[in-house]
Amino acid sequence: MGREFREFLVKQNALALAVGVIIGAALGRVVSSLVADVLMPIISLGMPRGDWRASKIILSQTVGPDGKEVINSINYGTLLGTIVDFVVVAFVVFLVVRQFMKPAAAAPTKVCTFCLETVPAEAKKCRACTSTL
Repeated sequence: MGREFREFLVKQNALALAVGVIIGAALGRVVSSLVADVLMPIISLGMPRGDWRASKIILSQTVGPDGKEVINSINYGTLLGTIVDFVVVAFVVFLVVRQFMKPAAAAPTKVCTFCLETVPAEAKKCRACTSTL
């Protein structure tokens, strides 16, 4: 049973997927910390109140039965903060993927002199007009 499980992990690339998920989660936490601890304080300097993630539109305020104030509000600052986090994380993932996944070089081709069809460089006959190249 242990051998079958090990073969499954190797054949199905499940281990590589698990490692990718773990590294991705760790990268997400690092980028979220970068956004929250480095970028947002800089952005907050330009805001009139500073803590823009706490921005909200208050719809109603009442006093609950226990004497505490109950505020019904739309927390748009939290939404904007989450959107900024997502954009920064997506951009960092894009940069990492672009760095490690280079596009494959295009196969060499040539043009048939009779029909102008593009064919592989090693082709002996044109696939469109069947002329000898």
